[in-house]
Amino acid sequence: MLRFVYFLPLICAFSYAQDFAHNVYFDTDQYVVSTQEEQKFQSFLEQIDSVSIKKITIYGFCDDRGTDEYNLWLSKKRANTIKWYFTDNEFSENLITILDGKGEVALDPFRKDDLVNIRQSNRRVEIFIDSSSKSTKRDTLEIPTAQELLKGELKVGDKVRLKNIYFKTGYSQVVPESIPILKEIAEVLLERTDIYFTIQGHVCCTHDTYDAVDRATNKRNLSVSRAKFIYKYLLNRGIDKKRMKYVGLRRKFPLGKSPKYDRRVEIEITYVANDH
Repeated sequence: MLRFVYFLPLICAFSYAQDFAHNVYFDTDQYVVSTQEEQKFQSFLEQIDSVSIKKITIYGFCDDRGTDEYNLWLSKKRANTIKWYFTDNEFSENLITILDGKGEVALDPFRKDDLVNIRQSNRRVEIFIDSSSKSTKRDTLEIPTAQELLKGELKVGDKVRLKNIYFKTGYSQVVPESIPILKEIAEVLLERTDIYFTIQGHVCCTHDTYDAVDRATNKRNLSVSRAKFIYKYLLNRGIDKKRMKYVGLRRKFPLGKSPKYDRRVEIEITYVANDH
């Protein structure tokens, strides 16, 4: 039987120059992440939230038991599991430039005194992140701000994107620098008592039209949570709840631009009074 001989220290020293790395370990014959490993992986995602990712490399491995065919299949399933964890947490699939299952890791002939721990460490997925400092630039897409649009003429069906309202990846709360802009939007809406609207939450990067996972609750309803956050903020600023609703639209309407534009909230006008 062929074995995949893998010497971790040598490869780390000479083959990779990644800024971040993490291993996810699996139980025997499993490609589902355990609760303990999932918590560690979520902590890793928190760590890389503050950087701009150039590419993600994912390799899956198995221990030395099982046939070559089975181990190759299982290692690929493990790698794909981690891929879906990334996309469920709003990391673009396009960032994953290498996704591969390497099969089994051969036993080190000089270390056979602790087979249980050695095999446990071999049942893993390795993740490498190439990154650079995250830009703090605001949205430069040439569209009017939400404040400007909401002050203008509006009709039923119009959609207003809340420009420069940014959410932390995987969470429903806006980042602190977006609060002043959200406050300005609330002030405009307080004046525009003639309009009723629906707050629509969107997410990026998930498979098909799935919603993303809200890391705070571990529920797959992040688009709803983001819309609800804006709703509650406007409610607390004095907007009549009769004038507004909120809904999550998952990833049903991607814009085809950078993922940050899909990670958005929009206001759709549902009613305009005639006496404004």
